[in-house]
Amino acid sequence: MQETGYRGPQTCKIVGITYRQLDYWTRTGLVMPSVHEASGSGDQRLYSFNDLLQLKVIKQLTDAGASLQKVRQAIDYVRNELDANWSKATIVTDGAGVYACTSDAEVLDILRNGQGVLGAVVAVDQIKTQLNGTLRELRPKDAGVGYVPDTEEPKSGAPGVTAKEG
Repeated sequence: MQETGYRGPQTCKIVGITYRQLDYWTRTGLVMPSVHEASGSGDQRLYSFNDLLQLKVIKQLTDAGASLQKVRQAIDYVRNELDANWSKATIVTDGAGVYACTSDAEVLDILRNGQGVLGAVVAVDQIKTQLNGTLRELRPKDAGVGYVPDTEEPKSGAPGVTAKEG
């Protein structure tokens, strides 16, 4: 079975982060490359579409002022409580706290409990749509490779590097 993977520099360009950020977040376990982990010198990490989605969420939360410690808690919540289904969550931050909301009622409950004014709302579905658009724009024009819009994760045919599992 083959799965599309994105190398580090390509991942950074797509997500809008530095290679240093990507390397740190990977080395500290915030995000792990799910297609292929580097296993030595010259071996490259390959990140999946879901990894890119997580990285975009992390970037937007940190840009909104959330600490990496709070971001880690939010990421762990989605991984553990929502079975890593990023489309089920809206992640909300006011810079001081990070909250994962799975329905409008949860957002309202947070506001009623005096958690503060919301500084940023990170809607994972919107990030997913933006990420698909970015990948469409970056696809090689002369490679003759067609782009297949994401339903879960792109398989073959999307821009990136293909790795064999095994």
